[in-house]
Amino acid sequence: MKLKIYRKAHFNAAHRLHNPDWTQEKNDEVFGKCNNPNWHGHNYVLTAEVTGELDPATGYVIDIKILKEIIQEEIEERFDHRNLNLDVEEMKGLNPTAENIAVVCWNLIRKRLEPKYELKIRLHETERNFVEYDGNI
Repeated sequence: MKLKIYRKAHFNAAHRLHNPDWTQEKNDEVFGKCNNPNWHGHNYVLTAEVTGELDPATGYVIDIKILKEIIQEEIEERFDHRNLNLDVEEMKGLNPTAENIAVVCWNLIRKRLEPKYELKIRLHETERNFVEYDGNI
């Protein structure tokens, strides 16, 4: 019997969407206000969905305390109150779009989970804009 559990986390971070191979005009055209050279920020909401078999001995899919610690150590401590372009090693060379941030978050959490679990990440950049990444498929 497979079940899904969810854990939410929050982090605040600044970034600038910019392609250094393009002119300023093209960056402005594609990224608009998000290309502000003085940065801008978001209050991100990350939801980690873990799917796995129910352990009959514990009644858990995974101990939520363990998932909480993984997210806190891998995501919140790394991203919260940081400039994603400058301060986060895993974002170096990536344009810090919600899509790229979600993939990086998935990779960071995935490496800490046992292989028996499936993982999906949902990252809300705003109340209306979010991305979902499932590296299992």
